[in-house]
This record gives sequence, C-alpha cells and structure tokens, in this order.
Amino acid sequence: MELDQIIASHQHALSWIPRSHPAYTAYILLLATSRFKRYELSEQKEDLDKSIVHYTEAIFLPPSWGFYLNVVQVFFLLVVSLFRRSLDFRQLEDAKCAVEYLRHLRGLPLDTFEVPHEIVTLSLVQALAIQVELKAGGTHDIEEMMILCRELTSNNPGRYPANAIVAFAWAIIHRVSQKKQVQSLDEVIQCLRDALKTCLPSLHLVSLGLAAALVVRFRTTYSNNDYEEAMTLLENVIASNPPGESPIGTQTLALGTASKLRCLRANIYPNPEYLEEAISYHRTLLSSSSLDNDLRHSLTHNMAYLAKMRFNNFGLTEALLEAHSYTSEMANLASSLAVPGFDKVDAVRAVYPMTVVEEKIRNLRELISKTPPGDPNHNTHIEDLAGWLSTKFSRTSDIKDLEEVIKYRRMLRLSTDTSHPFWFQLALSLGDDLYTAFECSNEVVYLDESITLYRSVLEMPNSEAIRLRLIRPLVLSLVERFNLLSRRQDLDEIMPLFPMGVSDTFASMPDRFAFSCLWAFVTRGTRHPSVSVAYEKAMSLMQSSLISAPTLQMQHSQLVEMRELCDIMPLDYASYQIEMGQFTQAIETLERGRALLWSEMRGLRNSMDHLSRFNSPLATKLVAINQDLESLTMSVTPSGTIEISDGGSQVDDGTDPFGRLVVKRQKLLEERDVLMSRIQESPEFGDFLKTPSFENIRVAASHGPVVIINHSEWRSDILILVRDSPPSLIPTTKDFYRLANELKDRLVVARREGLDSDKYKRALRSVLEGLYRLVGRPVIDRLCALDVPEQSRIWWCPTSVFCSLPLHAMGPIPSDDGVKRYFSDLYIPSYTLTLSALAESRKSSPKMSYQPSLLLVANPDESLPGAFGEMKIIQSLNSRVPVTTLCGKNATPAGVVEGLRDHGFAHFVCHGTLETGKPFDASFKLFNDERLTLLDIVRSQLPAAEFAFLAACHTAELTDESIADEGLHLTAAVQYCGFRSVVGTMWEMADIDGREIAENFYKSMFSRNGEGVPYHLRSAKALRDATRKMRRKKGMTLERWVNFVHYGA
Repeated sequence: MELDQIIASHQHALSWIPRSHPAYTAYILLLATSRFKRYELSEQKEDLDKSIVHYTEAIFLPPSWGFYLNVVQVFFLLVVSLFRRSLDFRQLEDAKCAVEYLRHLRGLPLDTFEVPHEIVTLSLVQALAIQVELKAGGTHDIEEMMILCRELTSNNPGRYPANAIVAFAWAIIHRVSQKKQVQSLDEVIQCLRDALKTCLPSLHLVSLGLAAALVVRFRTTYSNNDYEEAMTLLENVIASNPPGESPIGTQTLALGTASKLRCLRANIYPNPEYLEEAISYHRTLLSSSSLDNDLRHSLTHNMAYLAKMRFNNFGLTEALLEAHSYTSEMANLASSLAVPGFDKVDAVRAVYPMTVVEEKIRNLRELISKTPPGDPNHNTHIEDLAGWLSTKFSRTSDIKDLEEVIKYRRMLRLSTDTSHPFWFQLALSLGDDLYTAFECSNEVVYLDESITLYRSVLEMPNSEAIRLRLIRPLVLSLVERFNLLSRRQDLDEIMPLFPMGVSDTFASMPDRFAFSCLWAFVTRGTRHPSVSVAYEKAMSLMQSSLISAPTLQMQHSQLVEMRELCDIMPLDYASYQIEMGQFTQAIETLERGRALLWSEMRGLRNSMDHLSRFNSPLATKLVAINQDLESLTMSVTPSGTIEISDGGSQVDDGTDPFGRLVVKRQKLLEERDVLMSRIQESPEFGDFLKTPSFENIRVAASHGPVVIINHSEWRSDILILVRDSPPSLIPTTKDFYRLANELKDRLVVARREGLDSDKYKRALRSVLEGLYRLVGRPVIDRLCALDVPEQSRIWWCPTSVFCSLPLHAMGPIPSDDGVKRYFSDLYIPSYTLTLSALAESRKSSPKMSYQPSLLLVANPDESLPGAFGEMKIIQSLNSRVPVTTLCGKNATPAGVVEGLRDHGFAHFVCHGTLETGKPFDASFKLFNDERLTLLDIVRSQLPAAEFAFLAACHTAELTDESIADEGLHLTAAVQYCGFRSVVGTMWEMADIDGREIAENFYKSMFSRNGEGVPYHLRSAKALRDATRKMRRKKGMTLERWVNFVHYGA
C-alpha cells in the first residue's frame, strides 16, 4: 500500500510540474523506480511496461540538478528493465535490445559514471542466454558468453559469478536442444569444467550445460572419455533427487539427456552390450509413474527406436512387436496430450490416417505463407511440411508429392549452414529423395544431383561414425550412372570408396558384408584388379556377421536374412578362382563358405590336447570359455524361451533374459579374443583354430575321391579331389547353371502333388536322367581317366541346388546288356557337408569299440504298422551286438540323449518332422508326442558314437526356407554330435520299407566280408547293397529306394 501511495504522489507531482522544471526528471525517475519495485511484488506487466517508458523518457530529459543518477546509470536501469521483460514474458525484441544496449555500455568508461562493469558484463551474459533460448542468437553468441565469463573470472580471482555461469550453461543446453552449432566447443567445455572445479560443484545447471556440450562433442569425436564424463555429470544430478520423489526440472532434463546419450552410443558403436544397456535403462525409467509427459514421450520414442534396432541386429520378433507397441503408444499419447514435436517421427506419422496427413499439409502450407523467411519458425514449418509430404508419398507413390518434398528440402538445405550439426542428415534425406525420384522417372538429372549431394556430405569432417551410410548411396548412384552412360570417371570414383566402406568399424557386420558383396560384384563385372581383395573381404565379413548373432537360431536367421548374398558369395569367389586356375584356393573358399553354423559350433568343441601340452592353464581357460559360449549359443528352446543361468541373482535393472544373454556372451567373446591372440603369438600356434588350409583338408580324400560341384551363375564347375594329386577340373556347359535350377524346381513342384503321384514319379525319373547327363556322365568319365576302379567309395560334396538332388542315384546309365544301372551300381556313394566334417569323422577315438552296443529308439503307432517288424529285425541282432530298446514311455528326449552317450550304434524307428523356416525344430516324434529336436541332438556330445540309422521321414531333407549349403537337417546334426556315419532320408519314408531295408542293411553290415573294417566304414556299402535288393523287389518305385542316403565316413 505504501508503494501505491508513493506512485500516486509522484504521478500527482508530475501532473502539475511542467517538463521544463528542473524537478521533472527526478520525479520521472522516481516513478520509474517505484513502478519497477511494485512490479517485483505484484508481477503486473503494466507496471513493468510503464517503468520502461519512464526510464526511456528520462534519458531524453535534461539532467535533474542534485539528483543522484546520471544518464548512463539511467540507461543501465532501462536495460535492466528490458532484460527483465524479456526474461519474464519471453519477448524477443526486448532481449535483442538488451544485448545491443549492454554491448554499447561495455564500450563506455563505466567507472566514470559509477556503473559496475561486472554487473553490466553479467547482465550481457544473461541477456545473450535469453536470446539463445528464444532462438534468435547469432552463431557466435556462445563464444561471446564464454569470453565474458572468463573476463569475469580474471577480474574476480578465486570465484566465478554464479549467475553468469548458470546463464552460460543454460544457453548451451538450449543451443543443443535446438540442434544448432556450438562455437569454440573445446574452450566452452574447459570453461565449464573450470567452473565446476573452482567453486560451483553443486550447481546442477552448470553440470547439465557441460554434459550437453560433451554430448555435442561426442557426436563428432565418438570419444568414450566424453561419454563417460557426461554420464557421470548426469548421474550425479539424477542422484540428487531423494528416492521415491518426482524428479524436479534439472533432474528431468538430466534423465532425458542421459537417455539420449545412451541411444547415441548404441547407434554409433555396433557393440550389442551398449544396445542392451540402453534398453534396460529406458525400461527402468518407463516403469516409473512419476515422469512428466514430455520426458515419458521422449523415452517412449527412444525405446521404439532401440527395440527396432534390436530387431534389425538380431531378428528378434518380440523386439519388432515391442517397437510397434511403443510407436503406437507414442502416437496415442502425443495425440491425446497434444505434445508438440512427436509427429516429426516417421514411425508416428505412419499411423495417422490419410485425412489427418492431408490436413497437416494444408495447415503447414498456411503457416508458411504467414511466416516470413528469417523467422525462427519458418524453416521448422518447411521441415515439417516436407516430412508430411514424404509420408503422403509413401502411400500414394505419386511423384508429384515426391517433387514437392524435394522442392522444400532444397529450400531447407540452401537456408541451413553446413556447420549446422544436422546438416548432413538434411542433405542425406534430400539425396535419398532424389535417388527415389530417379528410380520413379529414370531422369538422370535427379541422379546427378543426388551424387553431388552425397559427395558433399562425405566430404564433411567428423563423419566417421556414418561413413558407410554416406558411401553406400553414393556408390549405388555412381553405379547406376555408370551402367547408363558407361562413364569411366564414375568407375574410377567408385573403386576407392569400396575399401573405405567395408572398413567402417562403426557399421554393423551385416551391412559391411553386404557392401563388400557389392564391391566384389562390381569389380568382377568390370574386371577391376581388386576383385580378389573384394571377395576375400566379403568372405571374412560373412563369418563375422554370423558370430554377431548370440544364439544358434538367430545365427540361422541372420544367414536367412543375408541368404541372397550368403548363398552365392562363396560359390562366386570359387568360380573366379577356378577361372584363374587356382583350384586348391577354390576348394578352400568353398570349405570356408559352407556349413558355417556347424563349423562355428565345431570350433567350440575343438580338441585342446596339443595346446595343453604347451600351456595347460591357457588351454583350460579356453575350454571353459568355449563351453560357456556353446551353452549360451544353444540357450534358446524351441518354444523361444531363453535358458541362461544368472548365478542365482535376480537384479531388476530392466534387463530381460535376452539382454543378459547378449551381455554375457559379448564379454566371453572379448575374453576369448584376448586368449586367442596370446596363443597365436607363439610360432608353434600361429594357425591355431584358423581356417584349415588345403593341405589339412585334402585328407578327406584319403579313402576315395570327393566330387565337389560348384554352382555359380558366373561359371559352374566340377572338381574331383583325389589323394596325393592336384584337384581335377571338369568344365561344364554354359547352360549348366540354368539346367541344374530347372531340375531342382521340377522335383520340388512335383513333390507337392505327393510322393505317390504319377507326376512326381515322372519328374523324379526325368531328374535322375537329367542329372546323369549333366553331372554323372562327365564325372564317371573323369573317374575312369583317373584310374578310380568301379565299386570304389565316392563322396559327393555338392553346393546350392545340388544339396537337394539325389546325385547318388543318377541314371539309368546306358549299357550294352540293357540292364538298368545307376551311379550307386558303379560306385559306393556317400555325402559330406564339408571336407572338414569328413576328415573329422575318420579321426580315431579311444572310446570307439569294435564290438559296440546298439540303441534302438522306437515309437510305433497306428500310422507305423511296419515299425514292429523293423523293431524285431533290430532286436534279433542281439546275438551279434548288444541291443538296448527305448520304446513307449522309456522313449523320452532325455532318455534317448542319455542312451546315445553309452552306445556306438543307434537306430531310430519313428516319425520325423520338419518345421518350415525352423530347421532347429526338426525332430523325432517320441512317446506321448514329445519331440527330440535337432537342437537337443546338437547340444549332446557322444564320444563313443560310430553309426546311426535314422529310419524316419525327412531326416536328410532341407526345408523350403533353409539355406542349402548349411545342411541343417537331422542327419547332419547326428553326425555333428559325434556319429561318424549316418543313414538318413531325403523325403517321406514308406513304412513298409523299414523292415526290409533294416534286414538287408545289417546283414551286409555284419557280414564276414567286412571283418577287420570298422563298422562305420562298412555302412555306406551296406546301404548300397540294401537299396539294390530293394530295387529288385516287384512293384518297387524309384522314390522309395532313392530316398536313402549315407553321410560321413
């Protein structure tokens, strides 16, 4: 009330004193000061406005005689009032005036006018901060504020003016949030570090400002030190909030910054541990009910992105569903709470109906028409319009919509400085739009502009973390233009880009592998000298891409995801090496590129006996790590449940079982790499566990020739590997590749009609005839030329489509006597997935006995009436070999695995099942419909195993979606877990054949003609003899005897 009276008194005095009166100026100043004081109490804007008017008027009046304020002091009070209005009412013009006036004041001799220089400098820092916050600051405002803060420090040794540093930090936070460049970043960081060290450790805004600056630098330097320092600052701010209480403003800001920083690191570094850490952090935060809406939306957006990244990295279906769930939640919350900015996300825009999309476009066009260029919101509206038009194009495919997107993004690019932190993203988006426009219109002008843009982005400094992302579209655009115009300079520009892209350690292994395949394809097509380097890089990255997936099923999914490349890359490289006359290298390449999953798992079971003699502690540690890795790799059950031991600890940190698996496996791999480096440093172990050389794998041909068929579109070849001689090449005809594909397709299509259909029988007959002409005749001729006698053992090591074709039964072979003969009549055929697997099956074992026992696993039911007869045949062998029967309730998965460990022979009489696209779920059907899956078999280790007969359907069949060269079927699994020889079936087995095939097989197996020969080496001939007897049976059809195949030694 006293102020009201004072103000009224001053107003009354002014009402009767003329302006020329010496006291008029004094009363104006008194009124201005009083109104400002009343504003501070009442916060009535009218008082502040009139105070500014009065101060302005006083400046232009003559000085009052004897009054204590001079004109500079009055001017300073005016500036203070303007600054206060800009601060309280966010008035941009006031902030601009305050900055301009304070800069002018700093140029005056303030001491003469008794205006404190420090207060003017502090006020300028604060005014600049407001200007930055209101998006009107110049590019050098942050740098100016830093210099002013340093000046304040030098003039006041031992202490920092807290208000100035807080304002400085706040400006940096806003500058970063606005995605604008921070000038003199290193000096800014050091300035804030000094502030914290000197006397402001408890000022959270300063910590947040320093953390924000470190985040900006981390985006360009990718320095782990910057990450750790920023995270420590943020965690200290977060920890200052008492447990259970809602976070206050600074802590909310710290939580949001910490979440974005974790996402950024997970995106930059292809380390799965970083991704899982970010996911668990976000889950923990989102489980809290005390988050404000803005933070919850931000975290939800991040979590959707992280879940999608998890799906892309591991193919985890649950992750994709989670990403969709978070995206929908984000869209719903953004819409219901009108949260600004969240419809900038493509995934959110995608959920809006077309009517909303078109309404957004209309509204933004109107906003742009009302917002002049130079206004801080002008570019924001243009960016939003381009985004919504892009969403519309994704639905309409109307190139007019795309042309508008290009138009607005061109405008944005031209009005955005290249120093802007997100300029490269804008240029990339425009480049992608232009490339899409070229694809839609085939107009080279779009392609030319996209190339120019991609080049400009690639030339930007500090682009290492996205190098492949920048190089790949540039290369694709240049390749398109080269194909169109045959410009040599385009090719010359392309070639140096390939090694840069494939060596990008910030990119994922699958992306690098895909790019290396493109490199190999382009170099071979253009006959560039780097073709071998490209192929070698692709082979290396293919294996690394596989290892990056944590479980066996996910490794298979990774291969399926890359199958278009994985299927052909090793075959194409081998074809090139054959073209160059490098036959042994071609065989090594095929060995490296086949059965990758089996090879990876076999590497975890390699013998360490030799290493133990050299360094027992290292060997023991490596065995332990390999066992842990194998356990983790096979830790997912067919139902999808992850089985992983947490050592009894259950920490609720937001990490799910899969996340714990990934983190644990990553640490084991790192430990293993360190051990392997130590081991391979020794000259004696330089090649320890590395890819076997030709000299090591040629022993696979020690018992007979191995016929390798390479099926490549570049050129297909047949190589015959014989002991103690160079590989023998059989060139093929130009139509070999096409004809082989036709044979496989013919068989697959006809099989859909049923094995008993006439169509299938005709197809199988024609396929066997076609195989003989395509493969059998040239192979038989070459075997004769190599002096390989008839009735010798022959192993087939096929690739691609030949993995599903019955090479062992090719024919009939023309003869003078008119008797039908097939390949298996001339030679004793077997199959092997790889040469290494064949060599491994021949290694001696101290536990292998010449009088092994036999385990009979049977599950007869109404659909298998012939099973009882087959069982009697097996049980009658008891006079020659001890037989243990697991039938009925004794035939459980656990019981069968345990029984296999104690028996050298095994014979299965039951149903075999396939799961399309899920090879590890292929299984034997046991008692009460329990399943012994391929994964169960792989998990077991059978030291005494010698031979297995899998008299069940589909045991050597590949599903439609399987990768042929991986050989993921039950027969291969049984061989992998320890059996040296295995008999399987290529398709359904006729129940009536079980008894007869078993009787004839074991009669040959145990005949005296084979005495002294290990049983597993007799099994191929025993199967050949048994199927020959089947053929003589009246009414026997091709598909029944051709069905049986032999794998292994």
